[in-house]
Parts: sequence; C-alpha cells; structure tokens
Amino acid sequence: MKTRAITGFFFTIVMIGSFLLGHNVFGAFYLLLSGFCLYEFYTLIKKETAAPNIVAGLLSGALIYAAFAFITYDASLTPAGESSMRIGHTLLFLVPLGVIIVFIFELFKISVAPFANIGYTLLGVVFVVIPFTFFHALAYVSGPYTVHIPLGFLLLLWSNDTGAYLVGMSIGRTKLFERHSPKKTWEGFIGGVVISAAVGYIISLYFPELSWKNWVSVAILISCFGTLGDLVESMFKRSINIKDSGTILPGHGGLLDRFDGLLLAAPVVYTYLYFAVNV
Repeated sequence: MKTRAITGFFFTIVMIGSFLLGHNVFGAFYLLLSGFCLYEFYTLIKKETAAPNIVAGLLSGALIYAAFAFITYDASLTPAGESSMRIGHTLLFLVPLGVIIVFIFELFKISVAPFANIGYTLLGVVFVVIPFTFFHALAYVSGPYTVHIPLGFLLLLWSNDTGAYLVGMSIGRTKLFERHSPKKTWEGFIGGVVISAAVGYIISLYFPELSWKNWVSVAILISCFGTLGDLVESMFKRSINIKDSGTILPGHGGLLDRFDGLLLAAPVVYTYLYFAVNV
C-alpha cells in the first residue's frame, strides 16, 4: 500500500506538471504517454500468437497524434496558428503512408499469420493512440489552450474510480459484469456516478469554461464509458491470461491499467463537448 501511494503521488505530480508547463509540454507529454501505452499493448500481444510490428505501429500512432495535435492547436488565427494548421494537414496526409508501412513490413517477415499481425498493429493505434488525441483536443474544445477541461476530465475519472471502489467495498453485492471483472458491482458503479457528478458540480465553481450542467454531464459520461473502458481492458487481459498490463508503475501495474477508463471516455466526452460548446 505504501509503494502504491508513493507511486501515485509522484505520477500525479508529473501529470499536473504537464498541464501547467504550457501547451507544448502538454502535447509532447501525452504523445510520449500514448507511445508507451501502445508499446505496452504490443508487448502484451506478443505473448500470444500474433506479432504486431512495433516500429510501424509506433510511427503510425505518432503521425496520427501529431497531425491532430497541430490541427486542434488554436492561436486565434495568428500566423503561428495558421502555420500549425498547415503542419497538421501535412502530417495528416502522411498518415496513410504510415499505415502502408505496416503492410510493407509484413511482406518481408516470415509469419504464419501476417494479417493477424497487421490487424493487431492497427488495432493498437485505434484502441490506444486515437483516444489520447481526443484527450489532447479537450484542451482546445472551448477555444484557446486551457488546462481546466482535460484536468477536470482526469479529476472526474479518478473520482469515479475512487467512489466506485469505496462504495463497492462497503455495500457492493450485485455483480456488474462478473465474467470480466468479478469485483465490480452495480452499487459501486452507481456510487461512482453519484460521487463524480458531485465532484463535477464542485469543479464548475472553479473551472468556469463549462456550465455546471455540462460538467455534471461530463461526469456521468466518464462514469459510464470509463467503466466500460475498464471492462474492455479486463476482457483483453483475461483473453491473454495476465493480471496487470505491466510493471512500470510499482503498486499500480502498467500504464494501460491506469488509463483504461480514458480510452473509451475521452472520444465520447470530446464529441459531447464539441457540440455542447460550439453549437
């Protein structure tokens, strides 16, 4: 428990620092984080029959993340902003080349299941990297760069996890999805929704970019789709007979274990806010 607490403390400090040091550090930090998560995903897959192409997958993922990072960057139509948009569009046109490289590399490998390798390589990019591009875009969904919305997203994600754990441990009886996650209960899920919604209202008092109704709506979406992401990652780990996705975070497991809720929640939350804020 002590190791878990120390690791969680320092990792939280690093993440908060990535928000406060400006948009360049923020973008670079989550590019690296998505790359490490993708590498972890590929490493787990290699324990089974498929052998994803790590180099080609990381290259494709980096191109996709960078392209959308430059496109979503908003400098209020200054020359820097227009230049960023051009760079983003250039990188976007290079994305198909990154995908083609996956196929080319497989042509020169000796493999009994080449399309399984290709499929897992591209699945990793879709499942891991693209959600991080949506999370990065949250910093610009209401206009110029602001740390409040992505930071609020993480606070709500952590609030839901903590609330679901505490309520589930106290009064949890009815299993939520026992086949993939035996410890999760409906009582814990409802507790996580209620606590994250309450935290969403509190956040609205300090982060005025969104109204309290939007913050509470985001909290509910995070609770639902964050839990779904957790279940999907549990299904993935059970399919390859492992408990944790890695050991990079002592006491916490791997990076995918820490960000499984983000993978499905970030695209949904960004889509909701894009229309709620801009329409």
